[in-house]
Amino acid sequence: MKTLLYTFLLCLSTLLSAQRKPSEYFPNPKTKVLVVGSFHFDYPNLDAHKTDKDDRVDVLSPKTAKEVTELINYIKKFRPTKIAIEAWPNWNANQKLKEYKEGKYADQRDERYQIAMRIAKELNLTELYSIDANSVLNDLQEKFGKKDSMYFKNLSADYDFLSDDLISKQYNAFFKSSEPKNFKSLLDLFKFMNSKEYHQYEYGAYLSGDFKLREHDGADMLALYWYDRNLRMFRNIQNIPHTSEDRILVIAGNGHASVLRQLFTSSPEFAYTEFSSLK
Repeated sequence: MKTLLYTFLLCLSTLLSAQRKPSEYFPNPKTKVLVVGSFHFDYPNLDAHKTDKDDRVDVLSPKTAKEVTELINYIKKFRPTKIAIEAWPNWNANQKLKEYKEGKYADQRDERYQIAMRIAKELNLTELYSIDANSVLNDLQEKFGKKDSMYFKNLSADYDFLSDDLISKQYNAFFKSSEPKNFKSLLDLFKFMNSKEYHQYEYGAYLSGDFKLREHDGADMLALYWYDRNLRMFRNIQNIPHTSEDRILVIAGNGHASVLRQLFTSSPEFAYTEFSSLK
């Protein structure tokens, strides 16, 4: 009788265990994170998508400056305790932040000044965390020689984001429709470009066009360059000292945000906050 009861309880325990949600295995409190994907306010045009001069906005103009203030006030609802930015360590973000608080850089359009430093100043934060990183492709080229290696020359040949296939043309129209002038305010634009659906399709841009170069060259370039760079940026965010009480604001180009969304929503360490959910 005892054997039957033990067997029954064991089976019941196994059944109940099998019904547990995956999230129940990771009960530890998570650090909240808000990723704000942005276009580059100073238009360096270093990305695959180039913005025509007629489509650009001047964030220092009176009208757009008011929209920047509206955007800042909205992001501040997240109440960040740490701010991470797309910058290299040698950009000297914290020295610049100190100088910004002293009144310098008021004429700088770069979103690291217009958004990150302004929020840091208004919330009395004293540090910015620079999270940009080279990719493993950069490391390999430096180690083995980019110019002398036929492997790298063959691998990267025609990887230039200039594909002319149907889906690439659709993406050109998609990105052009996302220019600021097509929205009534910067806040409306940011809500649109930081939505789950937008990020889904934006990430899809990396899986078309040059991704299909030869048999695996496009896939290898994506893995070695772009995806690895974002993995390293995510690792840099992990290295920011944090507890479950912290709220980390990440400000980066929206191409990075689409990958970071994947990583943060998959990590049991972080709780991803939807941009449109701030109240």
